[in-house]
Amino acid sequence: MSQLLSAVSASPDVAQPSSTFLKFRKRLERATGQAIADYSMIEDGDVIMVCMSGGKDSYTMLELLRGLQQRAPVRFRLIAFNLDQKQPGFPDHILPAYFESIGVEYRIETEDTYSIVKDKIPEGKTTCGLCSRLRRGIIYRVAGEMGATKIALGHHRDDLLETLFLNMFFGGKIKSMPPKLVSDDGRHIVIRPLAYCTERDIERFARVMAYPIIPCNLCGSQENAQRKQVKAMLQEWARLHPGRIESMATALRNVVPSHLADSKLFDFAGLQPGTDVGEGDTAFDPVELPARRWVDEDAIGGIPLRLDIAASGGCA
Repeated sequence: MSQLLSAVSASPDVAQPSSTFLKFRKRLERATGQAIADYSMIEDGDVIMVCMSGGKDSYTMLELLRGLQQRAPVRFRLIAFNLDQKQPGFPDHILPAYFESIGVEYRIETEDTYSIVKDKIPEGKTTCGLCSRLRRGIIYRVAGEMGATKIALGHHRDDLLETLFLNMFFGGKIKSMPPKLVSDDGRHIVIRPLAYCTERDIERFARVMAYPIIPCNLCGSQENAQRKQVKAMLQEWARLHPGRIESMATALRNVVPSHLADSKLFDFAGLQPGTDVGEGDTAFDPVELPARRWVDEDAIGGIPLRLDIAASGGCA
């Protein structure tokens, strides 16, 4: 890890990155590029509003998109965007200075949503819901003014999995954050280019790049307790069961409606003998998982730790 952390200096434009860091960056760019290709996120001539909060995820998203922009087979324009919500103590000079230092086009919008939220929400109650709705409306408005065809958000693979379990545990739905969707106002396409990137890799990349991170606790609100619980659960699974998180992430892209229970997605009422449902009835069969070899990506620059895992089901 020390080799990785010393790979570049605080200034990405001046630093001479090591081959180790370049390989690490290439892996992140490859994951981002694959997500973009799989979901047709970016098309020729797109104007992409890159939403910047000042956190590790949005900094990393902007940097990876800039790298891909240089080699992509299509041409697209990036405009970094930050909404200054007038939170007390918000360092409004940091992001403009950073954008200018790397030569990226940007726009800063100032709207005092903080005062609105404080006025409408009683003390001690969570402010996130109203704040999010106000922020979303402003983003959509500005995207229209900018002529943006896509709105890029910095949610990563862990965010998608956490949202999946939050909806199952507390919302009664099998639902996550899609890599691509239509905005609430129906006028824009929202994309999540980091959908295949892990939070751990993003954290490591951000530390190496020494981004001027803006703390996320300026509004004084606490992180959603339920999300914290789910995050801790997934982290524990990752520690105790290598490969489980990767398998769940793959499952998001391999849904079998005939083997769930939603009659809106599969015509159970019309099911007749001889109907082909693909995988058939495996309910009474043991679950057999092939041996899979997972590579510990923390071993960048060293000897990877390979964990061979074989699992098979038994009698219920």
